[in-house]
Amino acid sequence: MAGLFITLEGGDGSGKSTQSARLTGWLTGVGRTVVVTREPGGTSLGLELRDIVLHRRGEIAPRAEALLYAADRAHHIATVVRPALERGEIVVQDRYIDSSVAYQGAGRVLDGTEVRDISLWATEGLLPDLTVLLDLPESDGRERMATRTKYDRLEAEAGEFHARVRAGYLALAEAEPDRFLVLDARDSIDTIADAIRERVSTLL
Repeated sequence: MAGLFITLEGGDGSGKSTQSARLTGWLTGVGRTVVVTREPGGTSLGLELRDIVLHRRGEIAPRAEALLYAADRAHHIATVVRPALERGEIVVQDRYIDSSVAYQGAGRVLDGTEVRDISLWATEGLLPDLTVLLDLPESDGRERMATRTKYDRLEAEAGEFHARVRAGYLALAEAEPDRFLVLDARDSIDTIADAIRERVSTLL
């Protein structure tokens, strides 16, 4: 049985964790083995890098930030994702290359093609079978995050940054419509979960 690589993308507060849990529960229920992971932080090394890129005090140069994410990604794919896919398992992952292109490319105003190329080199060209983009306007994301008392470095960025990130995501989805499933994150949890299951069913 072939493995399947599914990633969930979207801005802060878009519901990726909720939909990851719903999808994982359904896949497990139909008898598939699922590996649930995330970037950054899907390995012990990744947790250290996650702490640096998201919680380190002080500025990190945009190119350094992009390279730290790529370093985490290279190790994560080699040690977690590829082995699972080779075992025929399904990987459900919170964030991947598209996050770097949207956040470090569009958000930090780096060259998105260069950011993507670094990650493709780091992962030996691995792309997801399906990328679910939970699209949410920046203002709605801010409203959903309003109850938080602590924000990481990216969550704390200004609204203009998050608007650029959203636009970056939508441009990626438009460029690769066969890989992306774009859903309105303002819809109900059940509506979104049903749409994801319907698309994933065609890949099983």
